[in-house]
Order: sequence, then C-alpha cells, then structure tokens
Amino acid sequence: MNLTPKQLKVLRIVRDTRKRMGYSPTMQEIADELRVSKVTVFEHVEALIEKGALQRDANKARSLTVSPEVFLPEEPEEDLPVRQLHGDEPAAGSLTFPLVGKVAAGHPIEKFEQSESIALEELFGPRKGRSGNTFALQVDGMSMRDEGIFDGDFVLVDKRSTARNGERVVALLPNGETTLKTFYKEKDGRIRLQPANPDFAPIIVDDCRIQGVVIGVLRRY
Repeated sequence: MNLTPKQLKVLRIVRDTRKRMGYSPTMQEIADELRVSKVTVFEHVEALIEKGALQRDANKARSLTVSPEVFLPEEPEEDLPVRQLHGDEPAAGSLTFPLVGKVAAGHPIEKFEQSESIALEELFGPRKGRSGNTFALQVDGMSMRDEGIFDGDFVLVDKRSTARNGERVVALLPNGETTLKTFYKEKDGRIRLQPANPDFAPIIVDDCRIQGVVIGVLRRY
C-alpha cells in the first residue's frame, strides 16, 4: 500500500489514541498534533479510507479505525540525515539543502522556519542557467497531483525572482501566503497560478513574488 509519510502519521495517531483512550481522535485533534489545518487532515483521512487503510462508521463519532490488513512499523527513535544512512561517511561533493518549511499545494499557508536539511549527491547541483542557490520545501496538499507532485513530497527549488510560462513555481501571494503552482502570465497582465488537479481552482492575482522554480521532486516510501 503506497502511503505518504503524513498519511502514516495519521494512521499512527489513530492507532495510538485508540490504544490509549479507547476511542478515535477527532479531525481537529489530529490536526493539532500534526500542526496542519483541519481541511488537510480531512483530505488525508479521505485518501486513507479510499486506499482501505482506514475504516469509518459514517453514523458514529470517533469511529476511525486502522484496517486490520495494515501493518504499521514503529517509528525510528531518530531520523538520520540521508547521507548517514547505513553508517556511510558523507560522500565527497555531496550537497545539503536547507528544509525551510512547507508550501501548500491546496490551500495556501504561511511558511515557517525549520532547522532540518536534506543531503544529496550532485544530482541537483549547479548547472548552466541555474543560480546554484537551491532549497527544499515539503508539499502539503494534492493540488499538483497530476504533475506527479503529491502530499508529503519534497520539492527542490532553484531560488529565482522570475519564471517562464509553464514553470512550476513557489509564489508568495499578496496576502503573505505561499503556494506551489504552475505559472502563467495572462494577456491582460494578470498572473494565473494553475493547479494540476481539477478539484482545485486556479489562483488569479494582479501580481505575486516568485520565490523560486521547482527543479526536482523527492519522495520517501
């Protein structure tokens, strides 16, 4: 069963709450523990039910249960940096990108600072035409699903202030929120930030600040 890291966390919260309290957590309680919006939790829960990982009685409150067929491995005591997996020494020329926060691919949210990083080899190193100033963001939401960018993925972003039509960008909206969408400059001068999921409407703004262009996607299973 293909589950995102965030979906696994939702399953663990449901399992652990039922063990501890004897009943399931509410959507708001899950949202509070994950530090995300209730809408985001609802999307995760619906996806897990569709995948058969969660079960719910529509006529009862606090009725979420983990499906018996689902095996949940225990969380490791500490997540090791990528470059230290298997006890290997960091490879010469390896790159570490700062993980500076989350970017919404559904409902825009404000970004926040984190002290984490993702270490990689030279796959996403500086190339001709790139600034060489690359950072990572974790996607929260499914609005870029049809571009192969899913909730829980990490996107690598080349820091730029401009973009061409059709490029996937991290854009700072006039209200101060940040979102990940495909950039289009319309004939009337306005900007269309286009999702890649018919369930989401495009964002039309007179202006926005381009913070970077996506150059890669990482996914951990």
